[in-house]
Amino acid sequence: MRFDVITLFPEQFRILQEEGVIARALKQGIADLRLWNPRDFTTDTHRTVDDRPYGGGPGMVMKIEPLVSTLDAARQAARADGVISRVAYLSPQGLLLNQAGIVRIAAQPGWILIAGRYEGIDERLLTKYVDEEWSIGDYVLSGGELPAMVVIDATVRLLPGALGHADSARQDSHMNGLLDCPHFTRPESFRGQPVPEVLLSGDHAAIAKWRLQQSLGRTWLRRPDMLANQALSAAEQALLDAFLQAHHAAESQVAPEVESDAESDRES
Repeated sequence: MRFDVITLFPEQFRILQEEGVIARALKQGIADLRLWNPRDFTTDTHRTVDDRPYGGGPGMVMKIEPLVSTLDAARQAARADGVISRVAYLSPQGLLLNQAGIVRIAAQPGWILIAGRYEGIDERLLTKYVDEEWSIGDYVLSGGELPAMVVIDATVRLLPGALGHADSARQDSHMNGLLDCPHFTRPESFRGQPVPEVLLSGDHAAIAKWRLQQSLGRTWLRRPDMLANQALSAAEQALLDAFLQAHHAAESQVAPEVESDAESDRES
Protein backbone atom coordinates (compact mmCIF):
# COMPACT_ATOMS: atom_id res chain seq x y z
CA MET A 1 0.00 0.00 0.00
CA ARG A 2 1.25 3.47 -0.86
CA PHE A 3 0.90 6.77 0.98
CA ASP A 4 1.99 10.06 -0.57
CA VAL A 5 1.81 12.92 1.94
CA ILE A 6 1.82 16.57 0.92
CA THR A 7 3.25 18.51 3.84
CA LEU A 8 5.25 21.64 4.62
CA PHE A 9 7.00 19.72 7.40
CA PRO A 10 8.15 16.36 6.02
CA GLU A 11 10.71 15.96 8.82
CA GLN A 12 7.86 15.36 11.28
CA PHE A 13 7.26 11.97 9.66
CA ARG A 14 10.67 10.62 10.69
CA ILE A 15 9.10 8.91 13.69
CA LEU A 16 7.07 6.69 11.36
CA GLN A 17 10.08 5.98 9.17
CA GLU A 18 12.57 5.22 11.92
CA GLU A 19 10.80 3.58 14.87
CA GLY A 20 8.18 1.00 15.69
CA VAL A 21 5.74 -1.18 13.78
CA ILE A 22 5.22 1.25 10.90
CA ALA A 23 8.95 1.72 10.31
CA ARG A 24 9.36 -2.06 10.12
CA ALA A 25 6.46 -2.35 7.68
CA LEU A 26 8.00 0.36 5.49
CA LYS A 27 11.39 -1.36 5.50
CA GLN A 28 9.78 -4.69 4.59
CA GLY A 29 7.92 -3.15 1.67
CA ILE A 30 4.50 -3.84 3.18
CA ALA A 31 3.74 -0.14 2.83
CA ASP A 32 5.36 2.76 1.02
CA LEU A 33 5.54 6.35 2.29
CA ARG A 34 6.54 9.28 0.07
CA LEU A 35 6.71 12.89 1.27
CA TRP A 36 6.11 15.93 -0.91
CA ASN A 37 6.82 19.53 0.13
CA PRO A 38 4.79 22.21 -1.70
CA ARG A 39 7.70 24.63 -1.29
CA ASP A 40 9.56 22.54 -3.86
CA PHE A 41 6.85 23.35 -6.40
CA THR A 42 6.74 27.13 -6.02
CA THR A 43 7.97 29.48 -8.74
CA ASP A 44 8.92 32.61 -6.79
CA THR A 45 12.19 33.44 -5.04
CA HIS A 46 10.69 33.25 -1.55
CA ARG A 47 9.03 29.85 -2.19
CA THR A 48 5.68 31.27 -1.07
CA VAL A 49 3.01 28.73 -0.14
CA ASP A 50 0.47 30.95 1.62
CA ASP A 51 -1.22 34.34 1.30
CA ARG A 52 -3.77 36.55 3.06
CA PRO A 53 -7.40 35.46 2.72
CA TYR A 54 -9.75 37.33 0.40
CA GLY A 55 -12.35 39.20 2.41
CA GLY A 56 -9.94 39.83 5.27
CA GLY A 57 -9.61 38.05 8.56
CA PRO A 58 -6.82 36.55 10.65
CA GLY A 59 -4.19 34.10 9.52
CA MET A 60 -3.05 32.91 6.14
CA VAL A 61 -4.41 30.45 3.58
CA MET A 62 -2.37 27.88 1.67
CA LYS A 63 -2.16 28.82 -2.01
CA ILE A 64 -3.72 26.57 -4.61
CA GLU A 65 -0.99 26.71 -7.29
CA PRO A 66 1.85 24.98 -5.39
CA LEU A 67 -0.57 22.49 -3.86
CA VAL A 68 -1.99 21.45 -7.23
CA SER A 69 1.50 21.20 -8.73
CA THR A 70 2.57 19.00 -5.81
CA LEU A 71 -0.57 16.91 -6.10
CA ASP A 72 -0.01 16.39 -9.83
CA ALA A 73 3.57 15.25 -9.20
CA ALA A 74 2.52 12.85 -6.43
CA ARG A 75 -0.26 11.40 -8.55
CA GLN A 76 2.04 10.89 -11.54
CA ALA A 77 4.68 9.20 -9.37
CA ALA A 78 2.09 6.84 -7.91
CA ARG A 79 0.75 5.98 -11.37
CA ALA A 80 4.29 5.28 -12.57
CA ASP A 81 4.43 2.62 -9.86
CA GLY A 82 1.06 1.23 -10.92
CA VAL A 83 -0.95 2.79 -8.09
CA ILE A 84 -4.12 4.82 -8.66
CA SER A 85 -4.48 6.88 -5.49
CA ARG A 86 -7.41 8.71 -4.04
CA VAL A 87 -6.87 12.14 -2.45
CA ALA A 88 -7.82 12.96 1.14
CA TYR A 89 -7.51 16.19 3.10
CA LEU A 90 -7.03 16.07 6.88
CA SER A 91 -9.43 18.57 8.37
CA PRO A 92 -11.52 19.11 11.54
CA GLN A 93 -14.44 19.60 9.14
CA GLY A 94 -14.00 16.15 7.62
CA LEU A 95 -15.67 12.80 8.20
CA LEU A 96 -14.92 11.60 11.72
CA LEU A 97 -12.90 8.42 11.29
CA ASN A 98 -13.55 5.24 13.23
CA GLN A 99 -12.15 1.73 12.89
CA ALA A 100 -14.59 0.87 10.11
CA GLY A 101 -13.32 3.89 8.21
CA ILE A 102 -9.73 2.78 8.68
CA VAL A 103 -10.60 -0.69 7.38
CA ARG A 104 -12.09 0.94 4.28
CA ILE A 105 -8.97 3.08 3.82
CA ALA A 106 -6.77 -0.02 4.09
CA ALA A 107 -8.68 -1.63 1.23
CA GLN A 108 -7.43 0.98 -1.25
CA PRO A 109 -4.06 0.58 -3.02
CA GLY A 110 -2.96 4.13 -2.32
CA TRP A 111 -3.82 7.51 -0.84
CA ILE A 112 -2.47 11.02 -1.30
CA LEU A 113 -2.89 12.82 2.01
CA ILE A 114 -2.85 16.62 2.15
CA ALA A 115 -1.74 18.02 5.51
CA GLY A 116 -3.07 21.55 5.78
CA ARG A 117 -1.60 24.43 7.76
CA TYR A 118 -2.50 27.99 8.81
CA GLU A 119 -6.22 28.78 8.38
CA GLY A 120 -6.60 26.00 5.82
CA ILE A 121 -6.27 25.62 2.07
CA ASP A 122 -7.92 27.34 -0.86
CA GLU A 123 -11.47 25.98 -1.15
CA ARG A 124 -11.09 25.53 -4.91
CA LEU A 125 -8.61 22.72 -4.31
CA LEU A 126 -11.10 20.92 -2.08
CA THR A 127 -13.87 21.32 -4.61
CA LYS A 128 -12.00 20.00 -7.63
CA TYR A 129 -9.09 17.85 -6.49
CA VAL A 130 -9.95 16.24 -3.14
CA ASP A 131 -11.97 13.02 -2.97
CA GLU A 132 -12.49 12.88 0.80
CA GLU A 133 -11.99 14.94 3.96
CA TRP A 134 -11.12 13.16 7.21
CA SER A 135 -11.06 14.20 10.86
CA ILE A 136 -9.54 12.26 13.75
CA GLY A 137 -11.55 14.14 16.39
CA ASP A 138 -13.62 17.18 17.23
CA TYR A 139 -10.71 19.44 18.09
CA VAL A 140 -8.23 21.62 16.19
CA LEU A 141 -4.51 20.92 15.77
CA SER A 142 -1.76 23.13 14.39
CA GLY A 143 -1.67 21.17 11.14
CA GLY A 144 -2.61 18.00 9.35
CA GLU A 145 0.68 16.19 9.93
CA LEU A 146 -0.32 14.48 13.18
CA PRO A 147 -3.72 13.36 11.80
CA ALA A 148 -1.97 12.03 8.68
CA MET A 149 0.42 10.03 10.86
CA VAL A 150 -2.49 8.68 12.90
CA VAL A 151 -4.26 7.52 9.74
CA ILE A 152 -1.10 5.92 8.35
CA ASP A 153 -0.35 4.13 11.62
CA ALA A 154 -3.91 2.85 12.05
CA THR A 155 -4.06 1.71 8.42
CA VAL A 156 -0.65 0.08 7.99
CA ARG A 157 -1.05 -2.09 11.08
CA LEU A 158 -4.04 -3.74 9.35
CA LEU A 159 -1.96 -4.81 6.36
CA PRO A 160 -0.92 -8.48 6.19
CA GLY A 161 2.48 -8.99 7.76
CA ALA A 162 2.66 -5.62 9.52
CA LEU A 163 2.14 -7.03 13.01
CA GLY A 164 4.01 -9.89 14.62
CA HIS A 165 0.87 -12.01 15.01
CA ALA A 166 -1.87 -12.26 12.42
CA ASP A 167 -4.62 -12.06 15.08
CA SER A 168 -3.26 -8.93 16.79
CA ALA A 169 -5.17 -6.42 14.67
CA ARG A 170 -8.33 -8.53 14.56
CA GLN A 171 -8.51 -8.55 18.37
CA ASP A 172 -8.01 -4.82 18.85
CA SER A 173 -10.64 -2.53 20.30
CA HIS A 174 -13.28 -1.41 17.78
CA MET A 175 -12.53 -4.14 15.24
CA ASN A 176 -15.73 -6.01 16.15
CA GLY A 177 -17.62 -2.98 17.42
CA LEU A 178 -16.52 -3.61 21.02
CA LEU A 179 -13.72 -2.45 23.28
CA ASP A 180 -10.95 -4.93 23.95
CA CYS A 181 -10.97 -7.19 27.00
CA PRO A 182 -8.51 -6.77 29.91
CA HIS A 183 -5.05 -8.31 29.51
CA PHE A 184 -2.69 -9.73 32.13
CA THR A 185 0.86 -11.11 32.24
CA ARG A 186 3.33 -12.27 34.90
CA PRO A 187 3.43 -12.20 37.90
CA GLU A 188 0.27 -14.11 38.80
CA SER A 189 -0.25 -11.87 41.81
CA PHE A 190 0.89 -8.30 42.36
CA ARG A 191 0.32 -6.54 45.68
CA GLY A 192 -2.70 -8.65 46.43
CA GLN A 193 -4.17 -8.39 42.94
CA PRO A 194 -4.34 -11.84 41.28
CA VAL A 195 -4.79 -12.70 37.63
CA PRO A 196 -8.35 -13.99 36.98
CA GLU A 197 -8.37 -17.74 37.53
CA VAL A 198 -9.97 -18.52 34.18
CA LEU A 199 -6.90 -17.18 32.38
CA LEU A 200 -4.73 -19.71 34.25
CA SER A 201 -7.07 -22.65 33.60
CA GLY A 202 -5.85 -23.65 30.16
CA ASP A 203 -9.51 -24.01 29.11
CA HIS A 204 -9.45 -22.08 25.82
CA ALA A 205 -13.22 -22.16 25.37
CA ALA A 206 -13.78 -20.73 28.86
CA ILE A 207 -11.09 -18.10 28.26
CA ALA A 208 -12.68 -17.04 24.97
CA LYS A 209 -16.09 -16.79 26.68
CA TRP A 210 -14.63 -14.71 29.53
CA ARG A 211 -12.86 -12.37 27.13
CA LEU A 212 -16.02 -11.81 25.11
CA GLN A 213 -17.99 -11.12 28.27
CA GLN A 214 -15.37 -8.65 29.47
CA SER A 215 -15.39 -6.89 26.09
CA LEU A 216 -19.16 -6.58 26.22
CA GLY A 217 -19.10 -5.37 29.80
CA ARG A 218 -16.26 -2.91 29.31
CA THR A 219 -18.01 -1.46 26.28
CA TRP A 220 -21.22 -1.08 28.30
CA LEU A 221 -19.31 0.70 31.08
CA ARG A 222 -17.14 2.99 28.97
CA ARG A 223 -18.79 3.35 25.56
CA PRO A 224 -22.50 2.50 25.77
CA ASP A 225 -23.00 4.38 22.50
CA MET A 226 -21.11 1.60 20.73
CA LEU A 227 -23.42 -1.08 22.10
CA ALA A 228 -26.40 0.88 20.85
CA ASN A 229 -25.23 0.08 17.32
CA GLN A 230 -24.58 -3.60 18.03
CA ALA A 231 -27.04 -6.39 17.28
CA LEU A 232 -26.13 -8.83 20.05
CA SER A 233 -26.82 -12.52 19.71
CA ALA A 234 -28.78 -14.31 22.43
CA ALA A 235 -25.52 -15.76 23.79
CA GLU A 236 -23.82 -12.34 23.83
CA GLN A 237 -26.81 -10.74 25.55
CA ALA A 238 -26.74 -13.48 28.20
CA LEU A 239 -23.04 -12.84 28.82
CA LEU A 240 -23.66 -9.10 29.11
CA ASP A 241 -26.60 -9.63 31.47
CA ALA A 242 -24.44 -11.82 33.72
CA PHE A 243 -21.69 -9.20 33.69
CA LEU A 244 -24.14 -6.43 34.64
CA GLN A 245 -25.63 -8.54 37.43
CA ALA A 246 -22.18 -9.13 38.90
CA HIS A 247 -21.24 -5.47 38.42
CA HIS A 248 -24.36 -4.19 40.19
CA ALA A 249 -23.88 -6.72 43.00
CA ALA A 250 -20.32 -5.50 43.51
CA GLU A 251 -21.50 -1.89 43.59
CA SER A 252 -24.20 -2.66 46.16
CA GLN A 253 -21.59 -4.26 48.44
CA VAL A 254 -19.39 -1.17 48.29
CA ALA A 255 -22.21 1.32 48.99
CA PRO A 256 -23.08 0.10 52.55
CA GLU A 257 -19.39 0.18 53.51
CA VAL A 258 -19.14 3.80 52.41
CA GLU A 259 -22.36 4.64 54.28
CA SER A 260 -21.09 2.89 57.40
CA ASP A 261 -17.84 4.85 57.30
CA ALA A 262 -19.82 8.08 57.01
CA GLU A 263 -21.95 7.16 60.05
CA SER A 264 -18.82 6.38 62.07
CA ASP A 265 -17.43 9.78 61.22
CA ARG A 266 -20.65 11.48 62.42
CA GLU A 267 -20.66 9.53 65.69
CA SER A 268 -17.04 10.43 66.42
